[in-house]
Amino acid sequence: MGNKKTVKEYKIGDKSIDSLISKFAKEYSFPETERLLREILTTVVKLGRESSDRGDLKLVNNVLKELRYSFKVFAPYRSVKKVIIFGSARSKKSSLEYKLAEKFARKITARGFMVVTGGGGGIMEAGNKGAGQGKEFALNIRLPFEQRLNPYITEKDKVINFKYFFTRKLAFVKETDATVLFPGGFGTNDEGFEMLTLIQTGKSKPRPVLLIEPERSTYWKTWKRFLEKELVKNGFIRKDDLDLFRIIKNVDEAVKEIEDFYRVYHSIRYVSDLTVLRLNRELSSETLRLINEKFKDILRSGKIRPALPTDKELREGEFPELPRLIMDFNQHDYARLCYLIRIINRQD
Repeated sequence: MGNKKTVKEYKIGDKSIDSLISKFAKEYSFPETERLLREILTTVVKLGRESSDRGDLKLVNNVLKELRYSFKVFAPYRSVKKVIIFGSARSKKSSLEYKLAEKFARKITARGFMVVTGGGGGIMEAGNKGAGQGKEFALNIRLPFEQRLNPYITEKDKVINFKYFFTRKLAFVKETDATVLFPGGFGTNDEGFEMLTLIQTGKSKPRPVLLIEPERSTYWKTWKRFLEKELVKNGFIRKDDLDLFRIIKNVDEAVKEIEDFYRVYHSIRYVSDLTVLRLNRELSSETLRLINEKFKDILRSGKIRPALPTDKELREGEFPELPRLIMDFNQHDYARLCYLIRIINRQD
């Protein structure tokens, strides 16, 4: 007999309650999600039995409802790549950054992408205006001041109103494939730093992060100088981490940067200790040699090699038709991993 490891099932511990939960989960879920729904219901029952704090339950209730609704809104559009646009809610229509954001949204949606904004004024308004009818989403936050829906959101079924910033941020990251920031205030910097943190730590999948500003603006140049002078110089981040974003002043260049990121690279999946890069087409032997030579420092062992889909990917139906690279990535140097993706896109 082998030493097969058994995983303790997540249960209440009361047979009658566990039986009711199992029956309910089986009745109201898809076969592939039955176990997960059973665990969610178990958590709800545990919370109800363990907490008499009304505030705790209200928080969980509101979060669950907000996330459920956001998943419902985005579900029909999951196959379409989306770009999130951040920037100041106070930018005027006459400002150069407003006009730049509007132009960017118009051009990126013309290339088949959809746009996601925070739904408010300024840069968010410019993004919705430029995107045009049916090509944009608005993730609005309920505030006592400033944040009202802009008039360019044409389809109200693509509007989601959030009570909490953290659930809104989760939707921003989960449902989009690229991040674009225009000059802005605390909120813009908060979203930008969080996005970079998530990519840097591997909590978000690799994506293009573009900092766009008008030709004569020094906003992002000054911002980057602070990173170099205070963060890199003092060892708070690595110099490589500055490669996680690009500063761009031209809309056409920004659109090309986003398209190019997904030219060869398709998506990523972590399976056990292995990292799988799914590709839109196979790599040449020369590119494979180049990336093994250039990126051996981010591997714990072995080489970057072509591979068939893993058993887990096949069971879950995750793009079995696509070619893949598989590697024993050290799960630390995520900025270098993003750079590897850029090299793949440039070479083939």
